[in-house]
Amino acid sequence: MKSFNLPNALTWTRIVMIPLVLAVYFLPEDVLAMHLKNFVACALFVLAAVTDWFDGYLARRLGMTSAFGAFLDPVADKLMVSAALVLLVWLDRCNVLLAFIIIGREITISALREWMAKVGKSRSVAVSFIGKLKTTAQMTAIPLLLVEDSLFGLPIHMIGSVLMCVAAVLTLWSMIYYMRRALTVLQEES
Repeated sequence: MKSFNLPNALTWTRIVMIPLVLAVYFLPEDVLAMHLKNFVACALFVLAAVTDWFDGYLARRLGMTSAFGAFLDPVADKLMVSAALVLLVWLDRCNVLLAFIIIGREITISALREWMAKVGKSRSVAVSFIGKLKTTAQMTAIPLLLVEDSLFGLPIHMIGSVLMCVAAVLTLWSMIYYMRRALTVLQEES
């Protein structure tokens, strides 16, 4: 069965790790102090993010790409980021508007990509450089906001907050970029 392979197993692992990141914060304080919860959650999130890079690399390198993997990978990414943002809002470490912008964009672009695939134009909304920058900013901001405490004298929370603002701006920019590309393609079809 081509859809069950090592890259897809890593993607499933990433999905399973999402509730683990959340569960850390529900442990009693006498079991795990808050600063330790922050580091454990951050480590789990970073490990999940590394599996994202690794599953794509292995799929291409080993020739194990599949339609199921191409579907599951972005779903896992969006679940992971959305869950982390909701957690950060709940912990009062991320502005709710920034989280809404990022999650809203993910839903919108996912729907746009699905629609463009149905009309045979999925290549016109393929991942762009601006989308990769957005992902880099948010995947750096989230672990920093999970850690929150200053580290080596660096104001980790402030750096994470600034990067989250950058991610939100890039999110809007990339959404406009994809929407304009889709509109151009659809106008050409008319």
